[in-house]
Parts: sequence; C-alpha cells; structure tokens
Amino acid sequence: MAKKGSILLNLAGLTPAKTKKIVDNLPDVDEVFKIKQFRRGQFPFLSSADIEKILTLRNSNLFSHELRLIEESKVEVIDIFDASYPHLLKEIPSPPLLLYAKGNIQLLSAQSIAVVGTRLPSQYGKTMAFDFSRELSLAGLAIVSGLARGIDTYAHKGALETGGLTVAVLGSGLNHVYPHQNRELASEIFKKGLLVSEYPLNTMPLPENFPRRNRIISGLSKGVVVVEAASRSGALITANFAVNQNREVFAVPGPVGRGQNKGTHSLIKEGAMLVDSVEDILEEINILQGYTQ
Repeated sequence: MAKKGSILLNLAGLTPAKTKKIVDNLPDVDEVFKIKQFRRGQFPFLSSADIEKILTLRNSNLFSHELRLIEESKVEVIDIFDASYPHLLKEIPSPPLLLYAKGNIQLLSAQSIAVVGTRLPSQYGKTMAFDFSRELSLAGLAIVSGLARGIDTYAHKGALETGGLTVAVLGSGLNHVYPHQNRELASEIFKKGLLVSEYPLNTMPLPENFPRRNRIISGLSKGVVVVEAASRSGALITANFAVNQNREVFAVPGPVGRGQNKGTHSLIKEGAMLVDSVEDILEEINILQGYTQ
C-alpha cells in the first residue's frame, strides 16, 4: 500500500503542484506526521487553510476511515514512490501523488493509447470509436478512456469485444462509479481491465474533477485519438494535455457541418494527425510491425 503520508496529503485535496512541493521539501513523505507546525518559510506555497486542513486531518476520523475503506475495498493504492507507478505518468508536469486502482494493475505499465470524444456522438462516431479501439486492441495496445457516456463508452466496449485490455480513468472515487448507466461496464472493466482514480474512494463525481483527470488519460498513453469533439468538448482538454505532455494527438475526421466534428477538425488545422485507419496510428507510434487486421 502507498505510504500513509501520501494518502493523507491526497485526502487533503491540495493541487498536485502543491502536493509535489510539500513532498520535495521533506526527506520522506511520512515526515508529514512529525511536523508540529508547518512553517510558512518552509512551505510558502501553502495557504493558512491548506495548513489547517493537513494538521486537522492527521488525527481525524476521516483519515482513519479512508485507511479502513482502502483495506475493506481491496483496492491497490500506489503512490509516486512505488516501483509499480507508471513511468509515463511520472513524466507529466503534474503527476498525481497517488493512484487508487482496481483490477489488473499491470496495465498501468502497458503500451496504451487513449480514445476520447463527445458524450453525444452520432452513429458514425460510435462506430469509429468502437472499430478503432477494437483494432488498436488487436494490435496489442490497451485502450485508455474516461468511462463517460458516448465515445468513451464505445472505446471501452471496442477493446472488451476482442478480449483486449482497457483502462478507465474516473473523475470520482472508485466507490462512486459515474455515470450510473456505466456501472455494469465498470464491473466488466474491473474483471478484465483496470479502473483508476486519483481521488479518495468516496469522492463524488464533481464537475471540476473531470478536466483534471483528463491529464491522467493522456499521461498513461503514447497518444490520444479524438473521435468527434465539439468546439468546447472535454476531449479537447485531453488533447491539450497530450500536447503539453509531448504525446501524439490523432484526430478522426467526420462529416463537415456537424457540431460534433468542429473541435476535431480544429485539432487537424492546428497540427493533429488526421487518421482514417489504425495503421496510421500504429506507424506513427512505431508499433506497426506484426500488426494484422
């Protein structure tokens, strides 16, 4: 299990950047339990509210309850100091200090590709997400997505249809799978793939969680495939994270004049690679050899 200091800081709900700075200022993350008072000189980036929250949490029922939940839920809790923490994710600008994982944790180190897009796809979008994910899975890649309605759902299903591997990154705690209609899909992913979240187990699916979790979707992957994204789609946030993380961005073009494709076409104009076959993606990420459709 992750160090208790990591679990405590994660439970405090600080930004990944603040958490990293705390850890960088300590010889060991568990030293957080020995500090009687956080000196502002040592931790100038922490507000008074941040400091109060950490000090209060250390001896709180909430922290004890989280430790108990982890044990009862039989989840793997991996912090950034653990050898099984995914090396690709560790490279990103704001890696999560801690990951809650349920399923096959070896998938954290698998060769992966993300497939994301709108929650309101056309039939064309559903087909593209399913077929691309299916074929990428057949090529040996794990499919990473966010378990959302729409494109994410069809991406996960495309991988599972072949008996392939898939990773769902949640914007809530693992005890609160969202959306509700994907609970059965989440159960199947748990049995055959992996569910991952940076959030404490009982975290509700708050709107602000989802943009933040998108950096993990791209961070775990060699590249991001965008299928149908409107001008303000969350998939564009994932694509932007991918660019900042030095990952490849692929865009599947769609019919002109449809709102679901405006964001995708904008990505192509801005330099994303237009792809109309899985071979395009495999060649770009250099694993085409041995692939047979």
